[in-house]
Amino acid sequence: MNRMTMMVGAICAALMMSTGAFAQVPADPNNPNENVPDAQPNTPYGEPITLENAKKVAAAASAEATKRNWAGMCIAIVGPSGDLVYFEKPDLCQYASVTISQTKARAAARYRRPTVVFERLIGKGQFFAYLPTLGDAFIGSRGGNPLVVGGKLIGAIGVSGGTGSQDDTISQAGAKSLQ
Repeated sequence: MNRMTMMVGAICAALMMSTGAFAQVPADPNNPNENVPDAQPNTPYGEPITLENAKKVAAAASAEATKRNWAGMCIAIVGPSGDLVYFEKPDLCQYASVTISQTKARAAARYRRPTVVFERLIGKGQFFAYLPTLGDAFIGSRGGNPLVVGGKLIGAIGVSGGTGSQDDTISQAGAKSLQ
């Protein structure tokens, strides 16, 4: 037992003396995340979207899906915090799209940007591998778009049920209905 205590003590002492190994890692000039921007251009949050306006956004998105004959598109509308305000699930919607549409809307609201931004960054490679660690509101798939009125973010729309480009087309149609 005495020998074990001495060995553990020696290991602890060695670890404490080797803190130089934990020094700051030098910047990687190839990593675009190393650049520090001068400003942070975020859209300010506004008053949360009303149920009436959420229904308008969903109706515009649904009308676009009907016009293009794209069935089964789940449409989620959230407030600026990412909390659900309104949701439509048509009969032909695949089960996975229920959660995906809501996650797209939540990500667009909480990160104040379209979800296609994350999709494109992930496609740029290893320097953006950290993105999936951002939490439960992260999704790297297009189809989520912020709802901005008067320069302020009032919520977001998320659509799922088609291809990424179909989801984004429907989502954008809903977002444009408030402008």
